[in-house]
Amino acid sequence: MHLGVDSFVSAVTDPATGRVIGAEERMQHLLEEIVLADQVGLYSFGIGEHHRSEYYDSAPAVILAAAAARTSRIRLGSAVTVLSAADPVRVFQEFATLDLIAKGRIDLVVGRGSFTEAFPLFGLELADYDTLFAEKLDLLLRIRDAPQVTWSGRHRPPLTGQGVYPRPVQDPLPIWVGVGGTPESFARAGLLGLPLMVAIIGGEPRQFAPLVDLYRRAGAQAGHAPEKLQVGLHVFGFVAETTQAAADAIYPGWHEMFTKVSRERGFSAPTRRQFDATSGPDGAFFMGDPGTVAAKIARVSEQLGGVDRISLQMTNPRLGHADLLRGIELLGTEVVPLVAGV
Repeated sequence: MHLGVDSFVSAVTDPATGRVIGAEERMQHLLEEIVLADQVGLYSFGIGEHHRSEYYDSAPAVILAAAAARTSRIRLGSAVTVLSAADPVRVFQEFATLDLIAKGRIDLVVGRGSFTEAFPLFGLELADYDTLFAEKLDLLLRIRDAPQVTWSGRHRPPLTGQGVYPRPVQDPLPIWVGVGGTPESFARAGLLGLPLMVAIIGGEPRQFAPLVDLYRRAGAQAGHAPEKLQVGLHVFGFVAETTQAAADAIYPGWHEMFTKVSRERGFSAPTRRQFDATSGPDGAFFMGDPGTVAAKIARVSEQLGGVDRISLQMTNPRLGHADLLRGIELLGTEVVPLVAGV
């Protein structure tokens, strides 16, 4: 079991002073967080991609390059790259270059994203949501397989043998598929023999067991070896000295984030009861003291038939930088040893 952190690089209001942390300072805080994650032995750190005012992660490859130059051991990756709205040629070039800078420590996690702002921003039709991703994933995998590519599709000009460079240190470059709750997405990843990163942001993790089983069955039927069919989880989480301290630190920002999203999508406003249920033993939020978080990691891994990697999305718009650093430290120094045998 490998543990890591994912960040959406949210804008932050300091909970102690009420001061809004500027974008430049927030980026420096982020790099400090990644360096600490490297130092305390965490396996990975991922950067999301959003094109909204409350996040600073619209160019994850640039952030990851800065992180690669400051770290030596930790794996770095996307969480996720919105492939539907990107050019697969450029994505491969960026992440291959990152892999060279990081000396073979890069993972590329691709998905369709949970927000839709990227589609109009880059002149794409939301109606093409599914076909864009399937087609671009096919091209990305073709590029990974060979530097010269002959390919044609609906949404991009064809390639007629052009070369795509540079090539990464890792051969092949690890490409994971980020999925939500759509059975077709799980089956597609299995048929392609690609590792799976499951975003669990609500409900109960054990409810994903049939979908993970579908992924594994699809992969086996397609002839892929079991060791290729890795499963990772992207979850909201936070670690503090006590479970109450973790809740007190996280709840204000959780309420702010989900109030905004609920308003945009026409959902009911979130409540403290929902937060407590989501943070409980069976909920989607991996929050608490180190022992509580470690126990939940072990329990969920067993429920899903074994999990290779779990990444905690620990950033929060009302979480102080010092508290986040402490949470990363506790995850690496106390939770990791507790789940070493899982």
